[in-house]
Amino acid sequence: MTPVRPSALQLRIDGASLDRRIQLMSHTGPTRLAYSEEDVRGRAVAIDMMREVGLRVSIDAAGNIVGRRPGHEQLPSLACGSHLDTVRNGGNYDGILGVMAAIECVATLQEAGHKTVHPIEVIVFANEEGQRFGALCGSRAMVGALGADDLAHADETGRTLAEAIQSVGGNPAQLPAAVRKTGDIAVFVELHIEQGGTLEQARVPIGIVKGISGISYTDVRIFGSANHSGTTAMELRKDALAGAAELVLCVQRAALDKRCQVATVGQLVVVPNSTNIIPGNVTLTIEVRDLDRKKTMATMKHLHERAQEIALRSGVQIEFSARTPIDSVPCSSLVRKTIEQSCVDLGFEFQTLPSGAGHDAQMMAKLAPIGMIFVPSMGGISHSPREFTSSEDCARGAQVLLESILRLDEALPELMGAAE
Repeated sequence: MTPVRPSALQLRIDGASLDRRIQLMSHTGPTRLAYSEEDVRGRAVAIDMMREVGLRVSIDAAGNIVGRRPGHEQLPSLACGSHLDTVRNGGNYDGILGVMAAIECVATLQEAGHKTVHPIEVIVFANEEGQRFGALCGSRAMVGALGADDLAHADETGRTLAEAIQSVGGNPAQLPAAVRKTGDIAVFVELHIEQGGTLEQARVPIGIVKGISGISYTDVRIFGSANHSGTTAMELRKDALAGAAELVLCVQRAALDKRCQVATVGQLVVVPNSTNIIPGNVTLTIEVRDLDRKKTMATMKHLHERAQEIALRSGVQIEFSARTPIDSVPCSSLVRKTIEQSCVDLGFEFQTLPSGAGHDAQMMAKLAPIGMIFVPSMGGISHSPREFTSSEDCARGAQVLLESILRLDEALPELMGAAE
């Protein structure tokens, strides 16, 4: 007999317990680079927590930690989770909240004695941040997008990714075993801090993610003429840095004019980079992000045109070299509507918004419908020791995650039978 789903008000997340989990994980260090000693300690703490709430824990061939709670029926699982690795000198909430909240949701179900129809999986993805190897290693492996070339890649110490995966209990020789089949997972929902200031500025506690933005990159080389800064008349100069400065401002203006969501020049190299020499060569990278691929393409076309104008006016040469773009990933309308209804039932105001950052959820979209829940980041700060989300906001996000899981567990078979 199918169990009756408890109401939104019957099962309440213990905010103090969730906060203790987050703080306990933070004590493993502000920097947990994937596959480091600190990461291994953090993973061990998470595994202990998962087992304490009754999850059956395993480590797959890619080093992902998977905790499973059986359901009443042999159905595809309801999956949630995130990552524990950090950037260098990172914060206490990015990734951590999604894992700790998923564990707390299971703890709440366990304490209430409620068994879901579907199995529940809590997944701790290995190496989301990609500080030493490529990003999203664990989730890429799960969808079959991590290959031999990736495994052979070495970090600055000479250790290969294959060796790193082995150090956390994975088995790179059996990497195909980590690949999940379509249909293994019914849905994936990830709770995450916003990593921006939209929700805080709007004073809204919950963000429902429309999708994960695509990224277009292009490397740009600007060729001028290096010359003596004191003897070369201004009208005779071919200053590569001056041309680059104009282009950088064009990139900024493109986003401010709403041609795309955001646009950035975050890397710039000046040659010869000397006080008394006019720069002769500049290399920079342009990054454009938006949910709409047409917008990123149109923005890049616009920047090409502006670069040609700058080159003609300043006497420099400007060359573009595009990198392979990263496609945007829409969140499932089915899951988004479920999260919206959960917020309504719980009395939480919400706002829909895109995710400018990448997440493991974008890989999981290759396997199942995905959804993401955001909670505010104080000051919009992330990837920093100053990263902070209040315990109240963390608990609200976890409550929405729990209610969404329960609602999907009840309605998913019927909803999946109908076209989105």
